[in-house]
Amino acid sequence: MVIYWIVSTFKSSAPLIILCSRTILFSYNDHMQLKPTHIPKWTRDNNTIQKSTSLPFRQENISCPFGTVMVKRTTLEELIQTQYLKSLGFNNPTSKNHKNIDMTGHHFAVAEYKANNYGASGYINVWDLHVSPNQFSRASVQVSGGNNYHLQSISAGWIVNQRLKNNHSSLSISWSPDADNISASCFNTLCLGFVQVSIKFPPGMQAHQVSTYDGEQFHLAVSLFQDSVSENWWFMLGDDPVGYWTKSLFKTEGLANGASWVYWGGEVFSPVKEKSQSMGSGHFAQEGFRKAAYINGLKVTDHVFRKVVSPTTAAIQTYANSPECYNVETKSPTGEFWSRYVFYGGPGGCTF
Repeated sequence: MVIYWIVSTFKSSAPLIILCSRTILFSYNDHMQLKPTHIPKWTRDNNTIQKSTSLPFRQENISCPFGTVMVKRTTLEELIQTQYLKSLGFNNPTSKNHKNIDMTGHHFAVAEYKANNYGASGYINVWDLHVSPNQFSRASVQVSGGNNYHLQSISAGWIVNQRLKNNHSSLSISWSPDADNISASCFNTLCLGFVQVSIKFPPGMQAHQVSTYDGEQFHLAVSLFQDSVSENWWFMLGDDPVGYWTKSLFKTEGLANGASWVYWGGEVFSPVKEKSQSMGSGHFAQEGFRKAAYINGLKVTDHVFRKVVSPTTAAIQTYANSPECYNVETKSPTGEFWSRYVFYGGPGGCTF
């Protein structure tokens, strides 16, 4: 169990209420880990600055006392919306059924890497979109383990949901410790399981700057990996550890011993018979850079030597389950920053 003991409170310009809290971890088996034992060497180069800008989430003029972490205060509306999101679940896309229309209202356009691994990373292009109160649109790096009947997953990226952030993109994490039980799905720090250690980047924090069509581009440098010693699953934003999911959450056939799949791309939810919303930038993948949304610099940590590698073109499969509304493309140009990348998205406007 994770409990945050409030030390001080600030109001940011977003506006958000930011809390400085001490993290207390109650468990017979878990002990607080302040940073990863070993951080994979995710490759970066100078092209990063030339192509797009790392998204600044940190709140200006706010700092927390030593020994505390920065946590966004949860509102009553967010608690209500969280129950709604949990009732929907976050789908795990699989290429096995990508030609089938998802009658639950979930639609996705992703690149899939199907091989045993200990984590993945990517630079996620960030956008604001308009969604209705019952919809969400998100982009993420996701790792999953298990099989289609007993699947566990964790993901990190951004989400736009009107009830949570009034149609503004915000830092988002989610996990599903039991695919057989949708209500077990979790979102940000609104339920137990994720231990935050960052003093700068609380999940749920609103993006101050987002990409514009044919203009400046912003991204999140997201990495997810399993610690080789503690076996906790870590989420890092750039070079900053945000927090981790404790190993006790996961089953042997799930994410306890690495992952079986990685997904990079977008997912939207729209109630059946309601026009679907935009994904990514709201434009199709073929429009390319500064117009379509992308995730680039795709990397995975292999399952044998824990070496960070770019997956081969042949190892990545792309698919969308509603190609008339959303699509996805992948390419492999030269340069480490782009290395492997996907463009994805679409305007939506479809009914099912």
